[in-house]
Amino acid sequence: MAVATMGPMILLATLNARYLHAAFGLRYLLANMGELRGQTRMLEFDINQRPLDIAEKIAAHTPRILGLGVYIWNATETLELVSLLRRILPETKIVLGGPEVSYETAEQEIVALADYVITGEADLAFAQLCRRILAGEAPAEKIVEAGYVDVAALTLPYDLYTPDDIAHRIVYVEASRGCPYTCEFCLSSLDIPVRAFPLEKFLAAMQSLLDRGVRHFKFVDRTFNLNAPVSRAIMGFFLDRHTPGMFLHFEMVPDRLPDALKDLIRRFPPGALQFEVGIQTFDGTVGGLISRRQNFDKIAENLRFLREESGVHVHADLIFGLPGETLGSFAEGFNRLVAMNPQEIQLGMLKRLRGTPIIRHDAEWSMVYAAHPPYEVLSTRLIDFSTMQRVRRVAKYWDLVANSGNFPAITRMIWSRNGKPFESFLDFSDWLFARLGRTDSIALNTLAAKCFEYLTREAGFSEDETGAAMATDFIVSGRASALPDFLRPYLPERTAAPSSSHHHTPKRQARHVKA
Repeated sequence: MAVATMGPMILLATLNARYLHAAFGLRYLLANMGELRGQTRMLEFDINQRPLDIAEKIAAHTPRILGLGVYIWNATETLELVSLLRRILPETKIVLGGPEVSYETAEQEIVALADYVITGEADLAFAQLCRRILAGEAPAEKIVEAGYVDVAALTLPYDLYTPDDIAHRIVYVEASRGCPYTCEFCLSSLDIPVRAFPLEKFLAAMQSLLDRGVRHFKFVDRTFNLNAPVSRAIMGFFLDRHTPGMFLHFEMVPDRLPDALKDLIRRFPPGALQFEVGIQTFDGTVGGLISRRQNFDKIAENLRFLREESGVHVHADLIFGLPGETLGSFAEGFNRLVAMNPQEIQLGMLKRLRGTPIIRHDAEWSMVYAAHPPYEVLSTRLIDFSTMQRVRRVAKYWDLVANSGNFPAITRMIWSRNGKPFESFLDFSDWLFARLGRTDSIALNTLAAKCFEYLTREAGFSEDETGAAMATDFIVSGRASALPDFLRPYLPERTAAPSSSHHHTPKRQARHVKA
């Protein structure tokens, strides 16, 4: 009884990237604690909070067991936190889990500080370990290998989303786990068996979330459209229940879109669906090196369908720095993707995630990565560090200018300078960095002024043409009230109010819909 007055015997915690992101993994652990669920509490923090303050909140509960989720985005901060807790709570058993500590454990300082590390899917293994510890039968081995779980045996965690979560956070859901592909840069390449949750049970949980007011669903399935009948059943479920403001995010295999799925997609209103389409490279040789096989003609056909025959918001991914890639070959692929007209292109830098087989290319391609999270590539045999930095800045500025939806017309003007979008934007990026010296904390008005200066002084556009285009961008993106003073002379005589037909769509996507 004394322990109960001190707080929960078991505490689950993690540091999210932002408050907006809910800890999906912790909710699975808590849902599957069985008879220990009543003695377990979950705390969520984010990486902007000081580890010392987080340690204070955890220490206030004096848990006998503390489970911490460790990911690439919180590994550095969690290491500091565990170091503090080891001193503050010497009697607490610290158990780590998550992808960042599931591989290459021997060389990690955070693993050395912990009492136990569960590798693999810890949904059931964490509760089992807690039972042993509380029974005085703690295992002697630090590393607990969990492997894969039978997803049909799991208690689903969706009842653990609180009203505050539903009102203010992203609600994550999953209909399957695993990936059939073997892309060497991705941790999912190690998770080969694709396991689908029982459909009836899953849809019942989705209905419960709908009944509680959830309207935005982010599916974390790596390949949502892999099993077409299941994909159709889930999309049909949401289509039948669609109401204004419903928004669904799916990760899709880009070259797999059967006609039956297309028929459903066509029926969703604009802005209701977002597809994250991982293309990563258009270079067949590079794709072969990293065990990624794609049908580029099918990708082009499917993206054309999505942009011309549906209201889907397309978020397409490319990776820079893959072994065998050159600046020129990447530029060619980027320009090819631009021509397919997705609303967003996410330009990511290659990361050397722990456990992934991408390391087999290190010697041949002189791959050099940062030693600390997020382990981004620094140089390769074909791309030196200086070039890597230039493209890193392109990725940042592209997100601010093009992906944000704030400057659709201005983006097209920038990339039209020489008819090659990537090369044009690289020139703009070099120019902008030379003047600002940073890629973040840039006010919208400052960015607008620099875009205006670049287009009128460097790219040869007239002030009238540039000013009119930028003023229109502010209007159609719903930011007319934030129009900088220097653009007011260029406002059209009559400006229509921004459309409100997509006011329930997430802001960033809504700006693309309006544009």
